[in-house]
Amino acid sequence: MAEKRPESMQRIVNFDLANAFIDEQVALIRKQVGNKKVLLALSGGVDSSVVAALLIKAIGKQLVSVHVNHGLLRKGEPEQVVEVFRNQLDANLIYVDAVDRFLNKLDGVSDPETKRKIIGGEFIKVFEEEARKLDDIEFLAQGTIYPDIIESKGVKAHHNVGGLPEDLKFELVEPLKFLYKDEVRVVGDALGLPHGMVYRQPFPGPGLGVRCLGAITRDRLEAVRESDAILREEFAKNGLEGKVWQYFTAIPDLKSVGVRNDMRADEWCVIIRAVNTSDAMSATIEPIDYSLLNHITQRIVTEVKGVNRVLYDLTPKPTGTIEWE
Repeated sequence: MAEKRPESMQRIVNFDLANAFIDEQVALIRKQVGNKKVLLALSGGVDSSVVAALLIKAIGKQLVSVHVNHGLLRKGEPEQVVEVFRNQLDANLIYVDAVDRFLNKLDGVSDPETKRKIIGGEFIKVFEEEARKLDDIEFLAQGTIYPDIIESKGVKAHHNVGGLPEDLKFELVEPLKFLYKDEVRVVGDALGLPHGMVYRQPFPGPGLGVRCLGAITRDRLEAVRESDAILREEFAKNGLEGKVWQYFTAIPDLKSVGVRNDMRADEWCVIIRAVNTSDAMSATIEPIDYSLLNHITQRIVTEVKGVNRVLYDLTPKPTGTIEWE
């Protein structure tokens, strides 16, 4: 049966309540863990980053964080994880460059569900390999939050590390398990994490793997990463960051004829998606000013290699889903 959030628990809406929660959890973590080590898969997402910062505050280098770069993260995200946690917070961080391993496994795979299974399964294998290299690990930290418990009927399905082999026999540490996402962000702010990390947009578990539509190729994957970075930069500069719920680019496995340097050029197209929603069950399209769309288009076709067209997806949910795959 799923655990229930205590009825007496106040909603964390300001720094005073966040700091009280942090102090309480630091004491509970130290009581649970003692002088043992804790392992964490640190993706750089909101939940795992806040858990990491909280555990570092509680037990310092007893926390061993593993960041797996599978090549499907957004531009600058692996570097940000290393900068924030290793360089700023002095974390005990293991960085695993598994880009080639993941992309080789995904080579030629076009079915979205198969891609998801490969990415999730390979992540578990990499994390398990790193876990078996370490001694004296008795605990596994996870960024479980309350909606995960509700939606999975008590079984954490949001983080891939839930599939680790049972013989590792880790005891779970889940300090955020009764918090909603907005509360997690307030706690992250109170812990001093960067704004861009705390207020990161929703991002699919398979990352850019489901935004490089069809079989993933390295050139299209890089084009997705670069075009997405341009979109995020321009939305931030024009006051849309925080106003629009989710925005990203996707690139289908489709080329069209264009003209570049007075010559025929068969290149990819970039699709821009920008939606607003309250519950992700339905979504409306953000009406972007044409002059801004034109500016973003010119930047993408000029700066992103192999792209000659930009399309804006006007489809609400339903009938479209938020992601394309």
